[in-house]
Order: sequence, then structure tokens, then C-alpha cells
Amino acid sequence: MKNRDIKELPTSELVARYKDERVRLTKVKFNNAVSKIEQPHKIKEARKNVAKLLTEMNSRRIDNELKASEKSES
Repeated sequence: MKNRDIKELPTSELVARYKDERVRLTKVKFNNAVSKIEQPHKIKEARKNVAKLLTEMNSRRIDNELKASEKSES
């Protein structure tokens, strides 16, 4: 998942993708703990995708808070 693709997503889709990716990470980690998976790089990939999605969500939240505070000061 590319950063530019993430930035283009609407917020509702972003949250849905985050939830899906979080579930995927949990499943991959569990499967690896039970028996070693053939592609262990999938854990790292899923973890990075979760971080990218969270970063964008937090960025949008901060932007919204700044806009709200500027609006209330005016």
C-alpha cells in the first residue's frame, strides 16, 4: 500500500482499511506462532501498513483539531 494511495482515501474507507489490516496482522502473527509461515516478511509488511494507516488517521485528526481551534478563536 503506497502513501499516496492512503492519502487519497476518504476517512471512512481509511478506518475500514485500518481495521482490516489490523485483523490481518493478528492472523498472520498467530499463524506464525502456531507454525512458521512460508513468507515471514508478510508480518513486517502488515505492521508497516498498520503504521501508515495510523499515521494518516492521526494527521487528519490533528488537521481537524487545528481547523476547529482556529475557527473558535475567530
